[in-house]
Amino acid sequence: MLDIFLDRNLLIMNLLAPIESIMTKEVVSLSPKATIADVSDIFASKRIHHIPIVGEDGGLAGIVSKSDFLFFRRGYDKALDKSVENMRLNSYTVDYIMTKGMATVEPDTRINVVLEIFRENLFHAVPVTQDDKLVGIVTTYDIINQLAQDAKAETAYT
Repeated sequence: MLDIFLDRNLLIMNLLAPIESIMTKEVVSLSPKATIADVSDIFASKRIHHIPIVGEDGGLAGIVSKSDFLFFRRGYDKALDKSVENMRLNSYTVDYIMTKGMATVEPDTRINVVLEIFRENLFHAVPVTQDDKLVGIVTTYDIINQLAQDAKAETAYT
């Protein structure tokens, strides 16, 4: 019985583990000079809600959330000619809507620290940087996904 209890504890997310153990490492990113049409294409084709913005020097310049994008589109009247909306999406660049000066963490930051950032700041994504370069992103989805995997594994014991 004690062995099963110990095994079950191994299945529960270790909040002291480094964030790199659950972060997304293959990040879709854009340049600040990419168009908002590029943002639209990514959100339409990928199952993501945050796009880190990386400058020419490889450093993190900002982040665009799906909410930022939808806020930009809020004034669009679907009764208008679609070409007007396409013109808007192709005329503005990402740096117009991106959030600058956001929180970042390093790969060795503990999961519990990231949870506290999410709880206190109402963020849903935090870029992971090392030596001022983007190496990943951690989102609330990454946390929930890991917890769901742990729950599936734990139910296999019962």
